[in-house]
Amino acid sequence: MSRIEKKLLGESLVAENLITQVQLRTALAEQRQTSDTLGYTLLRLNYLTEQQLLEFLGSKLGFSYANLRNYVIDPKVVRMIPENIARKYHCIALLRVKGSMTVAMVDPLDSFLLENLEYTTASKVKPLVSTMTEIQNAIQEFYGAVASTPGASGVGMQPLTSTGLNDPKLVTNIQDFAKKVQGLGGAGKDGSTIDLSRISASDQTNIIQLVNLIVMRAIKENASDIHIEPDEVAMRCRFRIDGMLQEVLSMPKAFEAATISRCKVMAELDIAEKRVPQDGRIKLQLDNRDIDLRVSTYPTLRGEKVVMRILDKQRVLFGLGDLGLADDTLARFNILLAKPNGIILVTGPTGSGKTSTLYASLQKIKDPKINIVTIEDPVEYQLPGINQGQINPKAGFTFAGGLRSILRQDPDVIMVGEIRDYDTAEVAIRAALTGHLVFSTLHTNDSAGTVTRLIDMKVEPFLVASSVIGIMAQRLVRVICKECKEEFVPSTTMIKSSKLLYQGGKTKVFLGKGCDKCNHTGYKGRTTIAELLVPNERIKEHVVERAPASSIKNEAMKEGMRTLRQDGLSKVLLGVTTLDEVIRVSADDEI
Repeated sequence: MSRIEKKLLGESLVAENLITQVQLRTALAEQRQTSDTLGYTLLRLNYLTEQQLLEFLGSKLGFSYANLRNYVIDPKVVRMIPENIARKYHCIALLRVKGSMTVAMVDPLDSFLLENLEYTTASKVKPLVSTMTEIQNAIQEFYGAVASTPGASGVGMQPLTSTGLNDPKLVTNIQDFAKKVQGLGGAGKDGSTIDLSRISASDQTNIIQLVNLIVMRAIKENASDIHIEPDEVAMRCRFRIDGMLQEVLSMPKAFEAATISRCKVMAELDIAEKRVPQDGRIKLQLDNRDIDLRVSTYPTLRGEKVVMRILDKQRVLFGLGDLGLADDTLARFNILLAKPNGIILVTGPTGSGKTSTLYASLQKIKDPKINIVTIEDPVEYQLPGINQGQINPKAGFTFAGGLRSILRQDPDVIMVGEIRDYDTAEVAIRAALTGHLVFSTLHTNDSAGTVTRLIDMKVEPFLVASSVIGIMAQRLVRVICKECKEEFVPSTTMIKSSKLLYQGGKTKVFLGKGCDKCNHTGYKGRTTIAELLVPNERIKEHVVERAPASSIKNEAMKEGMRTLRQDGLSKVLLGVTTLDEVIRVSADDEI
């Protein structure tokens, strides 16, 4: 919408005393963040009712009202507007006559939308005004999915239906669709995109339901990622649960193109582009929970692969005491949290629980008397009482730049999602040396290796020694399922290679046999194993002298630090996890 039109709608509403200037400024600021129309934004913020906006647009601005119940709408005309545009901008095509298309919309003053529609449909657009409810009902009828209504939590949310994957009617409908899709072309081994305009509304509904149900099942099973992958003769779906991929569904190859196209439509990606990777985002609602899906596509030899990372913003966050840290490790870590300044680093590979540890730490120290500011990529969970920011590289908002800005926000505690380069490391260290408590993460294999990694980034060793007050390396190991837990006698070779302090008859080791409760994996849930390095004077001297990581590690072990392997083996003897799990996630050379 142009500046003049924004003023026309917004200021005219203010002049009519339908909204206040404060509400208008809030709505305009919100609109800049979401890219929604101003009319929809005002409805979503509950500053206006549908009827008030409808009467205003009709009586004051002269737009005709379209009662969609009185229209006989041609599905072919509806589909001239791509589904993602119809959903995002809340519009529906009604009819097309001699190059002119009549479109019902909530905000007929949105010039950006009008220009977009004219370009997309190659038609002159005649806008009519209708209510959000009527437009959403029409979108549901013709595009086959339920969209959000004003006042729903979040922008552009798509509530998931509750039909089960084992619904006989849905299964039959999808099987029928699979047969039809074979004749549409473009659904062969190359995984080409199907022309969605050639698929009937009812068949599209089946695919929409299928994708929704895959996502819903993944959320309910606490999966962190969904993988939809092409194969020679089938399309398979796998969930990452407790850190491990599990195949949950295998479907005919005929489903592939339509399913992937549906995922791309939901993420507002280009469904015709399959030669290069794409990244997008989907916002969903399930049981009144706001859920983000970070969507990534990748072209493979057999077709496009889609991975969706699930971020449940209302997920219950763990406290530090719930992470599974050993009592002495937790006590030492709590001492670090009480420090007024310095850097605390949490390290490990992707998926090792670093962000959860940082969030739990912030929750622990959160207090109305201190200002906590974060810069993350992305903000995975929203923490009340904490000022969270998210980087935006396209806009030039990077970790280093954002961190410099944070220092002008009078912070007491700062969390940097990840130290990736020298600039970020330098600013973080300077912040710690000037009286701030800084939390961050690094991708290193162990705690001692973090020091050498910072020095490799060209950070001066004396700055590392002066600023870093604690480094915790961690991994997540799967917990033995309580329902099928049974004793296990390890072989002599396993005991010797792992250095497990096992004594037959005196100590016990367990594993999970596998049952329905754990999907026959033998595991249910995960816990943390960790090694905590707290630098003493001798370790600081090693750092300044650029000593190898092995020397720093040996010195830390003299001070009582347990390695990841040692901490894991202690949990094996406690019956928490298995020997195989500890061996899988910890290095062979750990003592």
